[in-house]
Amino acid sequence: MELAELEIFRAVVAEGGVTRAAERLNRVQSNVTTRIKQLEESIGVPLFVRDRRRMVLTAAGEALLDYAERILDLVQEARAAVAPQSPRGRLRIGSMESSAASRLPAPLAEFHRRWPEVRLELSTGPTEMLMAQVREFKLDGALVTGPVADPAFDATPLFKEELLLVTPKSHRRVRAPEDVTLDTLIVFEEGCAYRRHAEIWFAAGGRGRRPGRTLELASYHAILACVAAGAGVAVVPRSVIAMQGEPHGFSTHSLGKDGRIATYLISRRGQYSASFLALRSLLMASV
Repeated sequence: MELAELEIFRAVVAEGGVTRAAERLNRVQSNVTTRIKQLEESIGVPLFVRDRRRMVLTAAGEALLDYAERILDLVQEARAAVAPQSPRGRLRIGSMESSAASRLPAPLAEFHRRWPEVRLELSTGPTEMLMAQVREFKLDGALVTGPVADPAFDATPLFKEELLLVTPKSHRRVRAPEDVTLDTLIVFEEGCAYRRHAEIWFAAGGRGRRPGRTLELASYHAILACVAAGAGVAVVPRSVIAMQGEPHGFSTHSLGKDGRIATYLISRRGQYSASFLALRSLLMASV
């Protein structure tokens, strides 16, 4: 059993098959297939059940995956301890849409200035999707909404967001969910932590007041435009509101203590490349 075989095994599990694992590892498919077979032969049991579309772990494969992750994590930790490196290579970071727009531009610009040789890739998505991608090794880290209780992650608190209820300009003042007169909540897709927070806030209203329908949109620009047009209400971070030009076609209302949420930078436990640590330091310094 070799480290390279364990790395290939972990990539095949994360990508769900040989083809995508080979692309991720910059190897030919035949090489990946051969190394998996060699690993199975050295252990003496099959690690995957194979069908046309994907490869599913056997019970033995599930057991090996846990050991493989721990072994590879320890190897990376040992390498970092004895031979620290400067930031280099590729760094894949995910972020919620709001954080990418309002919090990341300055730190990312500084990161590129200091380490132009690092190929930093940024993708956006809802918290649940980002956490899944970090867990599956598709991202090296991500900015997500807390709390983060999963022991698979290391989580660094970065900043607090204040969520505001946004209504059309003509809407009456809102102090509680039952004050909302519109029946549509404008949100991002399922898996968005702010959407979940908004739904919980409405459900906790005195009469269990909850919008009768939801309208899913893909950007805050579109969400705020629809609110201003009277299509519904939304819950949006104050940092995003601060980026909007005047005059606003909408009004904002405080959610009180229910609107305060922490944002964390997560990574897989023990997965600390020099590039990731450098970005984390910049993000912490920018708070």
